[in-house]
Amino acid sequence: MDNIYSELYQQMDIIVLEKERSGKLKLLTALPEWFHHFNKTPSEPGDTISLNYRFPFLDNFLIDANVFWIKGSAGKMSSGVWIERGDDEEEYPLEATIYNLKGRHILTIEYLGETYHEQVRTLQTARENMLTNERLEEEVRKRTAQIREREEQIAMRLLTAAGFRDEETGAHVRRIGLYSEVIGNALGWKKQRVDDIRIAAPMHDLGKIGIPDRILQKPGKLTKEEYVHMQQHPIIGGKMLGGSSIPIFHMATDIAECHHEKWDGTGYPKGLSGENIPISARIVALADVYDALIHKRVYKEAMPEDEVISYLKEQSGKHFDPKIVELFLKLLPQIRRIKETVVEAEDEDDWQYK
Repeated sequence: MDNIYSELYQQMDIIVLEKERSGKLKLLTALPEWFHHFNKTPSEPGDTISLNYRFPFLDNFLIDANVFWIKGSAGKMSSGVWIERGDDEEEYPLEATIYNLKGRHILTIEYLGETYHEQVRTLQTARENMLTNERLEEEVRKRTAQIREREEQIAMRLLTAAGFRDEETGAHVRRIGLYSEVIGNALGWKKQRVDDIRIAAPMHDLGKIGIPDRILQKPGKLTKEEYVHMQQHPIIGGKMLGGSSIPIFHMATDIAECHHEKWDGTGYPKGLSGENIPISARIVALADVYDALIHKRVYKEAMPEDEVISYLKEQSGKHFDPKIVELFLKLLPQIRRIKETVVEAEDEDDWQYK
């Protein structure tokens, strides 16, 4: 090999060898300094050298190399990086590559040196950054869970403050949140939005806190004037929940204001129709009616489920969003599990899981 190329390879810390027909390896370049930590025997370009037992990993690679050469495979094959320890106790990252060049069998061994160590440092930094990001993400998840828990506590305390002054119980409002969560998941909502509706849905009737007891707790049928007064509770609830900087209360406001609107526009207080009604309110409207009908109250018996389902189907496209009704019916197995699990406690203002 031309001396200038030999010197170039030496500066690049690459040894170039050719396997002869005898099986010996002929040195084509001068030996770089690092190689002397593995072989003290002086060698010049053109000499044959033995690498047996000097590099155990390379010995195994050369077994595959011989198959590659015998087959006359085109291109090249690399060993990948391996680490050897020299007589100076330093670690040397090495990589071997074999070539078929017009029938000549060429082997190169390269000392990767600082390039390899820089790659290792880069990978270590990337790994440390990844671990740091994972720790930060975990912290964000914990903080988010804590915020969600606080939001849910705020919601339930608001309901407690309302005193459940009408027929509704803690179990009822909790079930409505869980029904709504199931529907939101089925709609493909992201987790944050699903969590929002689970927490916001129980606040749908919060505005009843502003309705006088003589109307709210009246055992008989309301007069026209009393009914008009009762219809103010969505507006009261919207005012109570509106204006907050907490995102979840934006949805809670929509639900409180619009859960008595109907798909056909005959609801109250605004007479909204179709998709002009926020979807969160459309979901809660259906969940609320289902749960109210299927459970016993002091003023009525529970309605059999088949009758409740018939009513929901009848009101599809009238009171309720047809797509939500269709989806709700598909989700009945999950809905029933919630109904059977979240039950009234002995104290009618409490609820418990079975």
